[in-house]
Amino acid sequence: MINVLVADDELPAVEELAYLLRRDDRIGTIHRASSGSEALRALTSESVDAVFLDIHMPAVSGLDVARAISRSSKPPAVVFVTADEDCALEAFELAAVDYLLKPIRADRLARAVGRISELMHDGGAAPEMITVDQGGTTRMIRRDDVTYVQAQGDYARLHTADASYLIRVPLADLEQQWAEAGFIRTHRSYLVALKHVTSMKLAADKPSVSVAGASLPISRRHLPTVREKLQVTRIRPQP
Repeated sequence: MINVLVADDELPAVEELAYLLRRDDRIGTIHRASSGSEALRALTSESVDAVFLDIHMPAVSGLDVARAISRSSKPPAVVFVTADEDCALEAFELAAVDYLLKPIRADRLARAVGRISELMHDGGAAPEMITVDQGGTTRMIRRDDVTYVQAQGDYARLHTADASYLIRVPLADLEQQWAEAGFIRTHRSYLVALKHVTSMKLAADKPSVSVAGASLPISRRHLPTVREKLQVTRIRPQP
């Protein structure tokens, strides 16, 4: 069970988030704080695995709390919960596990809890973050949120469950850089994350792969590599 602390200077926001967290079977005790100072006091007296922090709290902000947490020997996981996208870069520099925008969606919160659970039980490392520009705003996204990448000339479009982002990096460069992270080339225009693949049609006249609800083509040139990767993940009986 994951014991959490919810900190926000607006009481309705604290109660709403606590309500949503209570519906998740992975969550244990939920502590509450109405200020950054109160959050720091709670962290010294309670056993907390994860902290959900509002960024804009008076006197001691959520970022201040996260900086204090980062200096501890066994820091809890930090998730920022805010209506402001502008602090995302600084948040991830503080090794935040996630960055949730208000109003909070239940499915998005569940993904954040899942990431906390992975860190706790699997000893997972901090996620690989990518800096992207969208509408004049610099954002940080997790590489493991990228379901597939689409070539667009000298650019590449990163697709996630929530949005897509254009970066000025050729698909061929990402193919080399992200190979060890489980991304494979299926077509001259597509690079897919194996962990997000739900099905493949390899024997059809038009081979394809389903990724996050999108059906993407597999070219004849890349079909042997895709078959090989699939064989590696196939479960076999003991000899």
